[in-house]
Amino acid sequence: MFESLRAVPADPILNLSVLYRQDTNPNKVDLGVGVYKDEKGHTAIMEAVSRAQERILSEENTKAYVGIAGSKQFCDLLAQVTLGADHNVLADKRVAVAQTPGGSGALRVLAEFINVAKPGATVWVGNPTWANHIPIMQSAGLKIKQFPYYDRASKEVDFDGMLATLTADTQAGDVVLLHGCCHNPSGADLTLEQWQTTAELVKAKGLLPFVDIAYQGLGEGMDEDAAGLRLMANLVPEMVIASSCSKNFGLYRERTGAAMIISSNAEHAILTQSQMNGVIRANYSMPPSHGALAAETILADPKLKQMWRDELKTMRKRIKDLRSQLVDAIKAEGIEQDFSFIERQKGMFSFLGISAEQVDQLVNKHSVYLVSSSRINLAGLNQHNIAYVAKSIAAVL
Repeated sequence: MFESLRAVPADPILNLSVLYRQDTNPNKVDLGVGVYKDEKGHTAIMEAVSRAQERILSEENTKAYVGIAGSKQFCDLLAQVTLGADHNVLADKRVAVAQTPGGSGALRVLAEFINVAKPGATVWVGNPTWANHIPIMQSAGLKIKQFPYYDRASKEVDFDGMLATLTADTQAGDVVLLHGCCHNPSGADLTLEQWQTTAELVKAKGLLPFVDIAYQGLGEGMDEDAAGLRLMANLVPEMVIASSCSKNFGLYRERTGAAMIISSNAEHAILTQSQMNGVIRANYSMPPSHGALAAETILADPKLKQMWRDELKTMRKRIKDLRSQLVDAIKAEGIEQDFSFIERQKGMFSFLGISAEQVDQLVNKHSVYLVSSSRINLAGLNQHNIAYVAKSIAAVL
């Protein structure tokens, strides 16, 4: 049986980490893998998380399963963080929530749920989108179509192209996958006015919005980053949301996230919860507990919650500062090409807007590691390497 198998190509982003570790250049810089790093290049454990874990270790008295949908307190608290504690869909009990193994787990659960509701449904994804969106959707049995999202010439959202395609080519029952904030890979987000227009189109055409919000809090703030998602939830009868705690809680390896399904009424929400639980039971059966327990401990404790928000604010400010510093450092190298778009974008990612050949030169000649699309993780920069990165960019230009 196994002799017919062929090797799967290595993930291009994860493969960069392997090459980076093997590189002996003392000036090497990793701008590839999308994790937050501090000034020392370390993905540290947040202090609020450390304190929550200390409490867990002293108080936890069982390792029994947490149930198919996970911890109810975690699900309730994360739904409030994502949608806003006073959102009408929560008050009306229209939301079904399940704790999942990370944001990727939430995406897969929701994709399989959609395939149960409408087998072979079409999912429209932006071009570009996160590299794993399409494989996750396809492996769940859904069909993929794309709409224009990022204009590489203007370095802005191609909203006219996006709107034209979704207006002309979508059918009732199609799914539209949107990034809640801090678009990966471009860093270019929809404005609140564009969210409003998109929500009205989605409602008018009978589409299902699927919002992936993996970076809430790393753009403008927890509430600001979720404003578009909340606006959408106000207008449409049905919606699905994949939320992640990997970035804003730093719980990468704990695989902590949630899948949320908004239904048209409370009765349908009970039905969707049972269907989502069925998908989970046939997949991984029960979610891991530790990361969600840490997150709920923080969110349930006012002091820990404020400590976490303060830490997140520091991370957010650092990313914004790095954006400005990189633009200034490139200017200082005498480069005439305009990189000011990097300052206008949000979150950890941006495209440099250089060619694949120039990316190869950055990697092979200068040991500055980034993916071939020219996407960089701004959080990989620090005061020790930013000048070197700018000089390397100038060299390949």
